[in-house]
Amino acid sequence: MLEGIVRESIGKKGTKALRRDGYLIANIYGKGLENIHAAFKQNEYIRTVRNKETIAFDISVAGKVMKVVAQAYTSQPVTGTLLHVDLMVAQPGVLTHYHVPVVPQGTAFGLKNKGLVHISKPRLRVKSTIENLPNTINIDVTKMDVGDSKLIRDLAKIENVTFTDSDRVAVLSVIKAK
Repeated sequence: MLEGIVRESIGKKGTKALRRDGYLIANIYGKGLENIHAAFKQNEYIRTVRNKETIAFDISVAGKVMKVVAQAYTSQPVTGTLLHVDLMVAQPGVLTHYHVPVVPQGTAFGLKNKGLVHISKPRLRVKSTIENLPNTINIDVTKMDVGDSKLIRDLAKIENVTFTDSDRVAVLSVIKAK
């Protein structure tokens, strides 16, 4: 479980001091909950997020244990280090928006014809409760040739999950390799 501290100062000076000490600045929020300004050790946060098996993961801040989902993050453009992360509390029974990763399944037929699978939307925005949320959206690409694409309307419907992107948006395609 990821453990963090509550920030006393939310100003620029306090934030810079925490970053210098190796902390990642975070805002924790949820529907009907008070915002929590927190900080986590950067290396521990990265290790936790990479090793998680579901979209939601547990954190502990000021003695409170919460299940959260990473909604957005800001990184430094040159070095790529994380500067800030927004964490939303995954409340049971609350209908909200999540970003679910797309995973292609199988080997596309177009790969034999000098093509490659291009994932144009690596994460799809869905509206669901945390109990009904899938960990990944699996898309079968075995019958796709060069020039074929899968749109959101082509995906199998998932019970109690609504895709909020337009149905004409391409999720992945098989394109010609240069």
